[in-house]
Amino acid sequence: MREFIKLLRRFVPPYKSKIVLNFIFNLLGAIFGAFSFALLIPALEVLFETGEAVVVKPEFALTIDSLKNFFNFYVSQIIEDYGKHNALIFIGVFLVIAVFLKVGFTYLASYVMISLRNGIVLDIRSEIYNKMIKLPLGFFSEEKKGDIMARTTNDVQEVENSIANSLEMMFKNPVIILISLLVMIYMSWSLTLFVFIMLPFTGVVIGRIGRSLKRVSVKGQNKLGEILSIIEEDLSGLRVIKAFNAEQKAINRFEKENSNYRSIMNRLMWRRHLAHPVSEFLGTIVIIVVLWYGGRLILAGEGSLTAAEFMGYLVFFYSIINPAKAFSTALYSIEKGMASMNRIDKILFSDNEIKDKPNAGNVDSFNKEIEYRNVTFKYEKEKVLKDIQLKVAKGKTIALVGQSGSGKTTMVDLLPRFWDVSEGEILIDGKDIRNIKLHDLRNLMGNVNQEPILFNDTFYNNIAFGVDSATEEEVIAAAKIANAHEFIVNTENAYQTNIGDRGDKLSGGQKQRISIARAILKNPPILILDEATSALDTESEKLVQGALENLMKNRTSLVIAHRLSTIKNADMICVLHKGKIVETGTHDELIAQKGRYHKLHQMQVF
Repeated sequence: MREFIKLLRRFVPPYKSKIVLNFIFNLLGAIFGAFSFALLIPALEVLFETGEAVVVKPEFALTIDSLKNFFNFYVSQIIEDYGKHNALIFIGVFLVIAVFLKVGFTYLASYVMISLRNGIVLDIRSEIYNKMIKLPLGFFSEEKKGDIMARTTNDVQEVENSIANSLEMMFKNPVIILISLLVMIYMSWSLTLFVFIMLPFTGVVIGRIGRSLKRVSVKGQNKLGEILSIIEEDLSGLRVIKAFNAEQKAINRFEKENSNYRSIMNRLMWRRHLAHPVSEFLGTIVIIVVLWYGGRLILAGEGSLTAAEFMGYLVFFYSIINPAKAFSTALYSIEKGMASMNRIDKILFSDNEIKDKPNAGNVDSFNKEIEYRNVTFKYEKEKVLKDIQLKVAKGKTIALVGQSGSGKTTMVDLLPRFWDVSEGEILIDGKDIRNIKLHDLRNLMGNVNQEPILFNDTFYNNIAFGVDSATEEEVIAAAKIANAHEFIVNTENAYQTNIGDRGDKLSGGQKQRISIARAILKNPPILILDEATSALDTESEKLVQGALENLMKNRTSLVIAHRLSTIKNADMICVLHKGKIVETGTHDELIAQKGRYHKLHQMQVF
């Protein structure tokens, strides 16, 4: 329960006014509900002549006795003037009006609670998505994509269903219980004390079931994350599954995890649905015991209540039972929802080491050079880059080559601060990039990756992605430079044609040219090309290479390449091996050295 209170403290403050209104409306609803029945008891006593009629008009005061006498006076007058039949109509009209006010204020309380409830869910969704987008790439390399998707969808949904739906009960039911208890204490404090002795027993039983529910719920949400990870992996690798006739193996793996999830959810639902019958059974026991104890006092003449008042007392006591049962059900839901919130908090409270320093400066241009100064980097314990020394002058093209795992991609990923260096520093125009605002730093750079990253949107929006002020003419001009305009205008809706999930409606070369057009439109002074043509056929490579040459004109470029033929004209080629730069020079110089680059070149030639 303390965790739930902490959750409210995190997300409720912006909606304080709605909480105040909700409390006021619930209080008024509970008051009208309580006093309508409280005043009904003496009125019926007068009507059926089991109590004394009030013939002298009492002075009005805001006390229970005064209100009761005042109401009884009017009932007595109506009986005397119009008869008992009309008095029954009067009592009925009074009860209708009182109940109308009760349900009206109750609705108003729910009305303002809807905005509070949905607002909290909106804030949770926004906060988790914002944090997820801002987290460094290292966080996602250690987590399963499916589990992250489960936390951002199913867990948030569970918070909405379990916690948000319980908010109304948490704010409404205590008010109803409090008002009813005050009336019960006024009617008979000794009998109410006996009730208080009985209630803790039911609370202990309900609390134990609720805590076990939370443990099972965590297992269920974790298992759902594993299932979504399997689905995401299998959909991404469906071509491989079919090629290796591994459909049945994939099905068996999924069915095993799906069956485990069913078992966990069975246990969860069994305990969850135990809430209502347990609370109802315990409530009935308490009512029977109270009926026995109170009836015994009245029959023995020891109680302060008459038989009619005792029946009214039972009405008020019963009005506590339903809110109490709903309150206990809410506790079960909160336990389940808090299990999901704990999983969400693993994202919300994850450290983001890649962020702006308090004194980070602004940069809007690149004027001189990029320098890697004594740069060392390690993901965990093993060093991926070791003491890298490199200067890249403005306007030059630097190519990085080497075997897979030599550290090429890591080296260029350090420049836009996808990762931070473990030792040393990277400088742009003499400034450590860690002292530059991230937005300004990445605004200087454009990326074209080996696997084009496109979105399920139109050609236009994919090219203009990240450039808010782009005009249609600028988008078309960028597509023409990237050799993409011709195939775009031949589609059904030209630039407004949707390219499908990840651009699956396009060929590899077309995807890459859209990616290049996006980089051209951004017009960055620094360009990072990560094996941009390695996955293409010869014809597509020629078109893409032409687009890349157009893109690289008058720009500082860092190019990762496996096909050495694509970087022959680079100003300098750096050969990496086991995280170190072992050779540097132009293509001809490196061939003449007959070192590692010459060996790589000979392997590709043959």
